[in-house]
Amino acid sequence: MAVVPMKALLESGVHFGHRTHKWHPSMKPYIFTERNGIHIIDLQKTSKALDQAYNVVRDSVSNGGTVLFVGTKRQAQETIQLEATRSNMPYVTARWLGGMLTNWRTIRQRINELDRLERMRDAGDFGRITKKEALILSRVIERLEGLLSGVRKMIRVPDLVFVVDVSREFTAIHEANLLNIPVVAMVDTNCDPSAVDYVIPSNDDAIRAIKLVVGKIADAALEGLGARKEEIIEELPSAARIAGEDRELADDELLGEATLAKLTTQLKDFGEVEAYIAPVTIEEEVVIATEDLEESTEEEVVIATEDLVESTEEEVVIATEDVEKPAEEEVVIATEDLEKPAEEEETK
Repeated sequence: MAVVPMKALLESGVHFGHRTHKWHPSMKPYIFTERNGIHIIDLQKTSKALDQAYNVVRDSVSNGGTVLFVGTKRQAQETIQLEATRSNMPYVTARWLGGMLTNWRTIRQRINELDRLERMRDAGDFGRITKKEALILSRVIERLEGLLSGVRKMIRVPDLVFVVDVSREFTAIHEANLLNIPVVAMVDTNCDPSAVDYVIPSNDDAIRAIKLVVGKIADAALEGLGARKEEIIEELPSAARIAGEDRELADDELLGEATLAKLTTQLKDFGEVEAYIAPVTIEEEVVIATEDLEESTEEEVVIATEDLVESTEEEVVIATEDVEKPAEEEVVIATEDLEKPAEEEETK
């Protein structure tokens, strides 16, 4: 079944091309007929091309890629911004900056500068500088927001570029071709489709036609995001299964029957011994322990105080006697030792 029915394409005016004297010869395979000086686009080829683009966008996003929506013309700006925001994809609705893809490092630096200035403004640092400097920085913030607001969340170069109006966005298509990034584009009868990988022949001036095609591309991106989440959820049971395989083996799987029988008998004997050794329940043990604690504490306190008093008195008496006796004896011995050498010297 087609992504968009033929009736919806007719009602949106997708089949209306440009005037015959403004056509591009490379679009001849996509033109059905001519009416009132206007080329009519073959809607069957449009439907097939739209189905192919839908599948490409869905598969790219499901594999972790991003799609950059580009549309700077007035009819497409609002639609591009709404649909890209709905599908959580980057977009460009202001002027395309030269080197946005080929010189992405510099663009990323400007985005970082924008973040830094906004942090300064929110922290109140603009109040510490002069009014003129604050006004200049505020204008820089406004300018960078207008140019880079759609690609602030884009970390790297996109995997796919979707363009509205090939003739207007030729710079973006050229940069994508240099980096070998596939391009999906709405191509009108006055545009050259040679630089586009997936051509969607369509009217790129009518607002209703732009809304229809851009909305379907955004739906494809959303479907790809949903498939990406389903894959993550499906990986969880497999991880749990792998964790179950790495579990430790039980004793029944490692030991034999004879060894298990010996272990059970030993455990039974050990349980009987414990039951015989500890027949007293926990409550009885607590009561006995509290009674012993009260009796022992009173007796021990009395005995300890008596022993302390007696020991202190005896120790003081003994200590004073010991201090006095050695002093007298040492003086007598010392005097005797001093006198004896003197007498011996006189005799000599």
